[in-house]
Amino acid sequence: MSAAAELLAKLIAFPTQQANATRGPGDERALCEHVAPLLRERGADDVVVHTATRTDGSPGAYVFARWGTPKRIINVHVDTVPANDGWTRDPWTAHIEDGKLYGLGAADTKGAMAATLVALERERARDFGVLFSGDEEAGSRVMEAFLATPEARAIEEVIVCEPTARAAGTAHRGVLGQKATLLGPGGHSSKADLLPKPLAQLARLAVGLDDAGLRRLHDGPAGMTGTCLNIAGLAGGIAFNVIPARGELEWSLRPYPGFDRAAWDAEVARLVAAIDPAIALAVTIDHAPFACESPLVELCRPFAQRVGPLDFWTEAALWAEHGKAAIVIGPGDIAQAHAADEFVSLEDLAWAVDLFAELARR
Repeated sequence: MSAAAELLAKLIAFPTQQANATRGPGDERALCEHVAPLLRERGADDVVVHTATRTDGSPGAYVFARWGTPKRIINVHVDTVPANDGWTRDPWTAHIEDGKLYGLGAADTKGAMAATLVALERERARDFGVLFSGDEEAGSRVMEAFLATPEARAIEEVIVCEPTARAAGTAHRGVLGQKATLLGPGGHSSKADLLPKPLAQLARLAVGLDDAGLRRLHDGPAGMTGTCLNIAGLAGGIAFNVIPARGELEWSLRPYPGFDRAAWDAEVARLVAAIDPAIALAVTIDHAPFACESPLVELCRPFAQRVGPLDFWTEAALWAEHGKAAIVIGPGDIAQAHAADEFVSLEDLAWAVDLFAELARR
């Protein structure tokens, strides 16, 4: 077993999943405390572990190590999603078969953690840093806590690790979740001709939003056209013979870099005004898109199979909002992330060690 695979097996054994209905939150700090001495052994001048509140209110954590004054860092998230249905083995026990290492977080993104640690054994870093941070899978509160620290200010370049199938990601969509709520008196369905019907009004809004998405199918830069507008849910009914007193509509879109958010908000407001001004709007999630021209591209290009946009959101957008040049790259494939029997190939781990060692050396 390679050094990276051996390390990864130990990291997988730490449950760091976000909470769900059947399992509570994992312990991000325990994993951070485990890797802190490993970073010190690799010559870090300073290693700090901090607790920060996750989006769900539970305690999360990050560990930050520096060699000198970091201008460039590798950033890997330590948390995972909950284990999906369909696992054929224990998600927290690593298993190697046919050149693949299986385990929850193997691709997303504990494989990158292991590769980083092995790379730092190979190369003595200088003016370099490593940030292993939590809460990425839920709401990025831990990252926001780190970005508010003095340590974050001097950083200029960030390698954000995600399973990109060896692509170097220079852009990706954002995520915008929105919700509309409408209240009414409710009542017996025999009075449905006379009383307000929140679900019917919200259904009209849903159709209007879907039409707005269809009108934008060809908007946006090459490789990221359209808004991926999704009508996610219409809820409120309790029985066939009851007029609901409350209706709720949820939708999302994935805005491309350069998306005109003000024009979108204005169009939604016009739809609401035309259907029922009593409809209340709220934003449930608001992650900005990402696009960055970075000198890291040329350093990564010899290792990358492709340079360009990615299909999924990453915390590179948060770094970019704070003026940092970022690129997204890492071992594994996003197709394996969040799936049962998640894996990363041993070849990808070795590739990542070479890449991260080069980034630390340069």
